[in-house]
Amino acid sequence: MTWEELEKLPEEIAAQIELWDGRVVWLRRGPGEHQMAMRRLTHEIERCARDEMLSHPQQCWRVNLETNVFFGYTGKSDFVTPDFMMHRCLPPGADVRAADTVLVGEVLSPSNTPADIEAKKARYAGGGIPSYWEVDLRQDLTGIGALRVYVLEIGHAELPPGVRPLRNANYLLAGEWTPDAAAGVSFPYPFSINFPWSTLVF
Repeated sequence: MTWEELEKLPEEIAAQIELWDGRVVWLRRGPGEHQMAMRRLTHEIERCARDEMLSHPQQCWRVNLETNVFFGYTGKSDFVTPDFMMHRCLPPGADVRAADTVLVGEVLSPSNTPADIEAKKARYAGGGIPSYWEVDLRQDLTGIGALRVYVLEIGHAELPPGVRPLRNANYLLAGEWTPDAAAGVSFPYPFSINFPWSTLVF
């Protein structure tokens, strides 16, 4: 399917579709707690981004949720829709490209399979997005159980002779927090992001 064909579909159907190199991938919508976790995290990342822009006015960041990220420099038939994300400021109405994006995140729901998670993470890594955040909800959906931050590997590990990596880009786990083990989240990239767990409670 092309972007142009997708635009002809009813909005309630089109909003549930991602295009991976023109292949239709259906988005799974999580429970209400999934949306609450998205909003809590988006709010905290945006607060930190505003603080950073006050300190460094030459920088400009936008934080959003459920916004399409398009791969490549042209065309729109290859995109994903992360749960939350941050990108460099763009002109009003401009498409967000992977090259503009510095952080994407997914709130995992029970319906997400390991294969689904790894496939989407590989898309983000292949697009060169520097940071990927992954959020686990508690099994009983009473809050966030864990937050993991991955960063894109810049160099390549040395592999044994004859062995080639399946993918050209890979994320490495750079931080992991749980409400039982940490008072809050603190991470230095792409700028200082700090917030207590209490801001994520719902």
